[in-house]
Amino acid sequence: MTLLPLFSNADASAADRLAAEAGVPTLRLMENAGRLVAEAAQGLLPAGGTVLVVCGPGNNGGDGYVAARVLLGRGYHVMLAALGLPRVGSDAAAMAPSWLGKTVLLDDADPDGFDLVIDALFGAGLGRDLDGAARAFIERLAASDVPVLAVDVPSGVDGDSGQVRGAAAPATLTVTFHAPKPGHYLEPGASLCGELLVGAIGIPDDAASIIGVKTFLNGPDMAWAALRLPETTGHKYARGHALILSGGVEGAGAARLGARAALRVGAGLVTIAAPEEALLAHSAALDAVMVRRADHWAALLADPRKNAVLLGPGGGIGAAMRAAIHTALGPQRDVVLDADALTSFAGEASALKGMIAAAQAQGRVVITPHEGEFQRLFSGEEAVARVESKLERARQAAAFLNAVVLLKGADTVVAAPDGRAVINAHASPWLATAGSGDVLAGLIAGLLAQGAEPFEAASGAAWLHGEAGIRLGPGLISEDIPAILPEILNALLT
Repeated sequence: MTLLPLFSNADASAADRLAAEAGVPTLRLMENAGRLVAEAAQGLLPAGGTVLVVCGPGNNGGDGYVAARVLLGRGYHVMLAALGLPRVGSDAAAMAPSWLGKTVLLDDADPDGFDLVIDALFGAGLGRDLDGAARAFIERLAASDVPVLAVDVPSGVDGDSGQVRGAAAPATLTVTFHAPKPGHYLEPGASLCGELLVGAIGIPDDAASIIGVKTFLNGPDMAWAALRLPETTGHKYARGHALILSGGVEGAGAARLGARAALRVGAGLVTIAAPEEALLAHSAALDAVMVRRADHWAALLADPRKNAVLLGPGGGIGAAMRAAIHTALGPQRDVVLDADALTSFAGEASALKGMIAAAQAQGRVVITPHEGEFQRLFSGEEAVARVESKLERARQAAAFLNAVVLLKGADTVVAAPDGRAVINAHASPWLATAGSGDVLAGLIAGLLAQGAEPFEAASGAAWLHGEAGIRLGPGLISEDIPAILPEILNALLT
């Protein structure tokens, strides 16, 4: 399985050290980075075009000094605007004297009138809000209509979290080195980076595995890892049995969406357990999905072949839901908790944690909140709820609950209790429609029923869900997502 590693700021620093140990000095890395920026800039410039390169005092600025020198040597009209002198003893300080062109103070720089601005003020490691001259310039740049090439990240974007530190100007193109950063895919950074170009500058190819990177960009390999191909002599019970708890008639459609998704993604059998009032509605709307009485919940779960359970979609909020979850949890069964199941523990994440631990279900539970549900669930756990980075928020929640956390959104994050995480950038805004999350939860349950590990099931389902959104596009409704799965799975498996 091959996934694109995403380097945190700490990972990037460790990679630079690995390169130095391998005989590639940091000045060489800076020269290579600056030349890569210059090459990318040429693709955005007319012949002999005008460029403003803005340089900060750190190594991001050093990359800018190199790019400015290279572009000047290639016949472009270049002006450099500096935010003070490079830090004494830094690689940027060693590189700055090679720039012999026109230099002005950042206070005096006006981006208007240039064909391109190269933003080399601050890179991914910025740990404070922009202020003073830097913030004033970035705000002027954001208000202009000049194309921007950002070095590493748009200045003001935190490379680890994607959060904006005070201000940031959207880039036409962002050039980063060796590997992307989480902030390239986490909002709002993802929307500010424009097109992303990742270039090699001399860091060893195996740096990610040596460093032990634990954050990756989600991809089809995760869906492939979660899928189980049926054997020629196999039977439906070998593909698992997903059980889905439904509430009353008013929310019954949510359970059906999850059930159809679980069946379409490959579960051998799917059963909906519903209260008596909803039995007829489910029976009339479903053919391949079985329907049973919810008041037989414990008896249904006594069958060990029912190895994956989904609770939450249209299931109702309160003590009855909590009791149903308590009954479902166990070491030999995978459980997906969505929507009402999570709201039933609002402010009581510690109670859910204790329930998971008591049932010896650690690592076998997947929760699928959107941001609102996440905040409600962890409102009593400030150390989790108030973490700024979505990536780290999901990680801390996974460690706290000892469960896999899929935190939904345009930048869905899936985190495992052991610290592994993926960011799913493979999605479509058309998925923001009623019932879409119910389908996603059903996909996870269907993959779990077939024997996928919870982290792979959640990550694979997120990718399949996103692929459906991309293929369907405008006009998508949630019922369409299970229907297009055969097309997606055929493409994936051939």
